[in-house]
Amino acid sequence: MCGIAMIRLLKPLDYYQEKYGSWQYGLQKMYLLMEKQHNRGQEGAGLATVKLDMPSGEEYIWRERVEGKNAIQEIFTSIHQKVENQPTEIVADCQQSKMKFDFAGELYLGHLRYSTTGRSGLSNIHPFLRRHNWKNRSMVLAGNFNLTNVDEMFDYLTLKGQHPRDKGDTFLMLESLGFQLDKEVQREYDTIKKRYSNDLIITQKIEENLDIASFIRKSEKMWDGGYTICGMLGHGDAFVFRDPNGIRPGFYYADDEIVVVASERAVIQTAMNVKEEHVHELNPGGIMIIKKNGQIKFDLIRTAAPKLSQCSFERIYFSRGSDVDIYRERKKLGESLSTQIIKAIDNEIDNTVFSFIPNTAEVAFYGMKDGIKALNNQSIRVEKVLIKDIKLRTFISTNSERDDLATHVYDITYGSIRRGKVDNLVAIDDSIVRGTTLKQSILKILYRLEPKKIVIVSSSPQVRYPDYYGIDMSRMNEFCAFRAAIALLKETGRQSVIDEVYRKSKAQEHYSKEKVINYVTEIYEQFTQDEVSRKIAQMLTPPEVDCPVELVYQTIDGLHLACPNHTGDWYFTGNYPTPGGNRLVNQAFINFYEGRDYLND
Repeated sequence: MCGIAMIRLLKPLDYYQEKYGSWQYGLQKMYLLMEKQHNRGQEGAGLATVKLDMPSGEEYIWRERVEGKNAIQEIFTSIHQKVENQPTEIVADCQQSKMKFDFAGELYLGHLRYSTTGRSGLSNIHPFLRRHNWKNRSMVLAGNFNLTNVDEMFDYLTLKGQHPRDKGDTFLMLESLGFQLDKEVQREYDTIKKRYSNDLIITQKIEENLDIASFIRKSEKMWDGGYTICGMLGHGDAFVFRDPNGIRPGFYYADDEIVVVASERAVIQTAMNVKEEHVHELNPGGIMIIKKNGQIKFDLIRTAAPKLSQCSFERIYFSRGSDVDIYRERKKLGESLSTQIIKAIDNEIDNTVFSFIPNTAEVAFYGMKDGIKALNNQSIRVEKVLIKDIKLRTFISTNSERDDLATHVYDITYGSIRRGKVDNLVAIDDSIVRGTTLKQSILKILYRLEPKKIVIVSSSPQVRYPDYYGIDMSRMNEFCAFRAAIALLKETGRQSVIDEVYRKSKAQEHYSKEKVINYVTEIYEQFTQDEVSRKIAQMLTPPEVDCPVELVYQTIDGLHLACPNHTGDWYFTGNYPTPGGNRLVNQAFINFYEGRDYLND
């Protein structure tokens, strides 16, 4: 769920100096794009620039990467300090600035990292850089992606005689694209040399004629996963392309001064002060190419899937709620739960206080409030019951940090409900994945208020399967829904179902990914959603909480009704959009059964 941002200034730097008072116009916009997407990655950030038409002997690609939650500030503070320490006359001279300052360029690529692999360290932070003595073979790459078939890619490159230094999908992407870029440049060279003898002219013609879509297409055809990838070539071409299922998001805006790319539409609207209709979504399977001369081209990398699988978790949780459509969808998610909530409190509206837990659930809360009011024709009691003290999502923290953070994330508003088990307390969350924070912190804290009953509402359905296209959820035992289903099978004497799913999964272990079937769905077929919800509530309720606790989850139908254009729901249903997802969930269940993914409750 990383964040990407790319800017191409279509005018010379002195144009922006004259119109906006600074050649740093592009840098200022990049800072906004990255800061407004800070929700998408807190582990680190990186920024790269390509300077057009730099003289020989001068560096034309610059890159800065920093680890940590304050990485954006550190990068831009460092850049601005270098500028501020120079005389005003140098800073005001665009040509001198371009020669003197690292990030005085026309093309920028920024990235915010959220790890999907658990790897840390500066070497894992984007953008990635592939250097070459020819500008048109140098490449900078950054993306929001996760591939499910890195083993196949590694074997392919190895059989081609390469020696990849790493098996991570980012490294393999870079090497795979670089390999095809080299071949494409060589092909252009062989063709153009038949017409020209001057090597400088040949190089110029290669850059003009380079078919970016072609070399990407030859590499991308074997990728399995979700991705939106941005890249810059050393001579000044840039591109962004998207997976054919539309799993990962990508948006762009262009006018006669600038081209902007980002992971979220509202971010571009804010940074550029434009309306939503002026920001466009990149087509799944499509590529936008910005040539060095500023010409914008659109092409097809791979035909879009007949049924797109745009990530619904983007709408529920990860993307900023300021987007007009996401805001509407999150309200609908809350509203659609109204009937279930009223049932959970036995229609005791007058004796119930309603609240929300993380800030990301606030919009769904408004929808829930409106829905309950519409059904009962009366206002509900609303209080700010929980206050989040630490601005860090335990959901995307490392395993070693998560348990400790979970006990300290929230504080309570005393007096927000009537004491003595008079009032029910309903609190809506955007998702309940592992249940760690609920068990170790939230339920214990809420119980201090002495409620009659606690109802925790999830605006998303039960997360039952790993997500191999973005979120770092790879082990079956991580999911409270899975643990509940397994416990129910054992309690009801149906261990044989678990054994049979293992037998079927094990038999597929060496199948090609295209032949693997997701048999893990059979674990859940034995029970209704309500049965699993009751078991989750029982498992997550701490011993000291002696009031009833109930969990109300969104339904799949409710999800699709609220988010009709983002039907990617594999983490809820097991319907993976690519064969690689089935292969990996198959292996995840084998690992669970064989005791190789144990996670403490």
